[in-house]
Amino acid sequence: MSLPVQVPFTARSLGRPIRNPLLHGLQCLRCGAPYPVRLMHDGCPACRAEGVHVGLRASYHAMPGRAAGSSIPMPYKTSFTLGEGHTPLRPMPELARRLDVARLCIKDESGNPTGSHKDRMTAVGVTQALDFEAHTLVLASSGNAALSAAHYAWAAGLACEVATYEDMPAAYARELDAAGARRFSFADNAGRWAFVAERVRYPGYFALTNYHLPALGSAPLAIEGYKPIAQECLDQGGLPDDILVPTARGDLAWGIFAGFRDLLAAGRIAKLPRIWAVEPFARLARVLEGGALDAGYLGRTAQFSTAGATVTFLQWQAVTASGGGAVVVNDDQARAARRLLAEAGVSAELCAAAGLGALQQLRKRDAIAAEAHVVLMLTADASRDPSWPDPA
Repeated sequence: MSLPVQVPFTARSLGRPIRNPLLHGLQCLRCGAPYPVRLMHDGCPACRAEGVHVGLRASYHAMPGRAAGSSIPMPYKTSFTLGEGHTPLRPMPELARRLDVARLCIKDESGNPTGSHKDRMTAVGVTQALDFEAHTLVLASSGNAALSAAHYAWAAGLACEVATYEDMPAAYARELDAAGARRFSFADNAGRWAFVAERVRYPGYFALTNYHLPALGSAPLAIEGYKPIAQECLDQGGLPDDILVPTARGDLAWGIFAGFRDLLAAGRIAKLPRIWAVEPFARLARVLEGGALDAGYLGRTAQFSTAGATVTFLQWQAVTASGGGAVVVNDDQARAARRLLAEAGVSAELCAAAGLGALQQLRKRDAIAAEAHVVLMLTADASRDPSWPDPA
């Protein structure tokens, strides 16, 4: 088994992970019921008894005398890392003028070790797996999460099993094989998630991603890995007014929201940025109009990283609690936005380019003000996107 040479990184582990002593368990996102930290993640039983499917979040004791460096609590004091995070915030003044906003910046997550934002979540997930002495990461993904998990598991000495779609892009399949991951192919989400759900019933398996239907989201402690994006945005460019996030089930959107919520609670910021979930067809948008949160919303798209028919309480909470919303950007609109980004020297996977299309829509209806400071989350570049290059 050999690691592909095109992914240069060095693993760093400080021995057995040390939990943050302020971490006292998990908590329901909706009712606040407390639960212990475990390898399995089945959501809140109390809410499920009411017919509402809700995930959990990490819960911390209050931090006495919060210092500037400890405004955002994380589950572990020492953790496994390949050097993820601290990605650049790129000012885009020409695009800002073109779209008529005061400031537009791109948070470029393609600079993470395996090329996407998923590395932030995977690093904390691997740390939890090591903490609980798990031997195998298991997940459902046919894209960036799969590659991230495979490489991090390899570096940490863990096995990795990935439930993929049958039509997984060939570039991803080759890289998974090279990183030593075991692939299991399924026709749909139900098959993939059933496989993961079966695996985690055995000791030593840790599910990194969602495996429930209705969907709950990924492992709660792992999602905490996205929270430092908030601190980085604040340090690198000041407090944004609006953040546009490509969204499937909302792990990234909620993690960013939670990071800014921690900063608000610590008195570091005066308000929350609005989180806008960018989706390729109406899912969360329909829920916000009165649709059922646990319904399936089918659609077809070339934006494979944000495809899927499910909505989670995570993403609903992120947009509603921050005052944002959901924006539907179809493939043609996303391709037009990707051309604008390419002209500005930015390579973006199609769903990330859709964020620029969402900004165009929001400015057109004045939902984002001309004086706003806007951050666009670039989840990955176009190098492995099966929709690239765009049709002529």
